[in-house]
This record gives sequence, C-alpha cells and structure tokens, in this order.
Amino acid sequence: MPKTILITGATDGIGLETAKRLYSEGHTLLLHGRNPEKLATTEKALANARGTGLIYTYRADLSQLSEADALADAIIKEHDHLDVIINNAGVMRVPETVTQDGLDVRFAVNTVAPYVLTKRLLPLMRPASRVVNLSSAAQAPVELDALRGTKRLLDDMPAYAQSKLALTMWNNALAASFGSEGPVFVAVNPGSLLASKMVKDGFGVAGKSLSIGADILTRAALSDEFANASGQYFDNDKGSFAPPHPDALNASKCQAVVEAMERLL
Repeated sequence: MPKTILITGATDGIGLETAKRLYSEGHTLLLHGRNPEKLATTEKALANARGTGLIYTYRADLSQLSEADALADAIIKEHDHLDVIINNAGVMRVPETVTQDGLDVRFAVNTVAPYVLTKRLLPLMRPASRVVNLSSAAQAPVELDALRGTKRLLDDMPAYAQSKLALTMWNNALAASFGSEGPVFVAVNPGSLLASKMVKDGFGVAGKSLSIGADILTRAALSDEFANASGQYFDNDKGSFAPPHPDALNASKCQAVVEAMERLL
C-alpha cells in the first residue's frame, strides 16, 4: 500500500538516497529542500528514474521558524493525510551560527524546526503513522540556555551533539505524551560518518555508503519491526534498538526540553 511520506533535507545525502528508494517503491513523496535549484534537480532526477509514485516539492529555510510554519501550512493545504515524517534535515558546520530569530542555528534546524513541523502536521497523521527523527551517535547533555539562544556555543561538535540529544528527548516526550493515541515517534542514528556533505565538511573524510542510512530510514518508515517502537532509539552503528544518552530516558529532563521550545514558540 503506497504511503505519503515527507522527507526534510531531501536534496542530498541520506535524504536524497532515501527518497530514491521510496520513490522506486511507488510512494508519494513530499520533498523539502532549502535550495530551489537543487529541489528542481532532485525532482527531475527522481521523475526520470524508475518509479510510480508522486512527487511534491517544498522550499523552506528551516533555520527560520516562520518558514517551518509556512512549510507546514503548504503541506496542510495540499494534503489531507500523512503517513510518515522523516525529519532528516540537519546542520553542523555553518558560516553564521546565529539565526534571525536569535537562536543557535544547530538547535534551530536540528531540534526546533522539526518539532514545529511535527506538531503542526500531527492532525494529518493517524496512530499507525510514524515520525522518524534523525538522531546521532553524538549526543551531549542539553544546556537549556543554549537551546533558548541566550548562551552561545562556539564549537560546532558540542552544539551539534546537544541539538541531536534535544531532538531525541522531544521525540521521547511526545511518544510518552500521546501513547497509543498518537503516531510512532522513533529516533534513529542512521550510522556514523556516512558519506554526506555534513561529514565531508565537518570531518574531512569521504565517509561510508549512504545506502547504510537509507536502508534504516526506509525500515523505520515502513517495516513492521518499528510498528511498536514509539519512544525508542535505534542505533544503526550497532544494528539494533539501544539506550540513547541517559538524559533521553529521564522524563522530567525531556519535558524541560519541550517546555523550553514551547516558550520559544
């Protein structure tokens, strides 16, 4: 049965590789990107490939929360249901680390924008739907002042690691809040040092095959093994479900992250 699937950050890296795979299987894809030319190129490449699905494209700069809201508006206007959200878009090393909203760009893109998008799109989803959040092996305790933008994190890796744990924490908080009444919320480390632009820019290495990440995201989106995995963390470096950072298992700390974002919004 074809699904309707939103993939953020779908114009390169793991997002693009996952889009290719899902399109070839006949699913309807809602592809998000920041660059209109890359979005058009992606749409053309998929349309010329073997696949029977439909493609919708949406441009938004997720470092600006107003654009995350506008993206949600556009999707709600054009679609009456959504089976899967893959919150894949992410940044680590950027020239300017502070957004127009005064937030750290790593938190804005990696943590807050996917939260905004997910919360806005939940009315289109059913209990069998899934939200797949791209976490990371890099997870560090979240400084709420940094999440709020009142403290500046100068180094890329600590900011990235905090933003990915914060994402995992709100994933678990929403899973607990909705229980069986909501969709499946699952956080996934797609694999360390895959051959994405982020890895090349951040670590200067070619990286491992992107198919490793696309494989697990496709499974998380569609396979039965994730049907009852709400609130869990899949570590693809280990190839199994595993405990995330201990803070993501602390309900009060997870709720504090959600409350900090809600105050921002």
